Amino acid sequence: MNCEVCQLKELEVESFEIREVLRCILHTIVFHRALGLIRPKDIDLELFDITYVQCGEIEVEKKIDETIEHFISWIEKHPNKKSQICVSFYEVKSKQPSWFNNKQRSYWEQWYVNLNVLHPTKSPSHHSKLVMDTGEASEERSSRRTMLEQSLQEVLFQIIKFVNEKKDHVPPINDGVIYCPFEITMPSSSDSTFGMDIFKRMLHSGGHPSMLS
Repeated sequence: MNCEVCQLKELEVESFEIREVLRCILHTIVFHRALGLIRPKDIDLELFDITYVQCGEIEVEKKIDETIEHFISWIEKHPNKKSQICVSFYEVKSKQPSWFNNKQRSYWEQWYVNLNVLHPTKSPSHHSKLVMDTGEASEERSSRRTMLEQSLQEVLFQIIKFVNEKKDHVPPINDGVIYCPFEITMPSSSDSTFGMDIFKRMLHSGGHPSMLS
């Protein structure tokens, strides 16, 4: 099966922005791959003038929130590193009986969320210097926030464009299925990180997911 891959535009975020940005992106991806009867829920971001839609499924919300918390923990241990989160949609197929599990995941779509987490420089120790720079720093942060909001909107449009253009690879969904099965992989605790997660997934599925570019 052909596996379509979408590399989303890289976003520069500060640590306190990670949760909202990732919730917005991950829920938008899953929502647009929800093919069954769902209960859409509009969510207004607190940091940005952006509204996105969730599926309204508790399991999806829990899965995404857990991923974000693990990602934040990883970022705290690995500062100043660019990071990716991969959302992979799959279908489960039966394979020939063997010593291992006779079910395998066939991946048909992968989304790479790219973040560059910024760590603010230390504030000046001299009080007068701090007072003089306060206005300039505030203006700079406001400008950066506006640019991030625009970039986040571009990512959302990128998701919608991809979904509208790429349809032929989506497998038929059985009756009663609300959303396509998916998994989220992210950096692990070691520096070999993402590559090891991909390797484990290949062993589990017997397939060959697309590697990072």
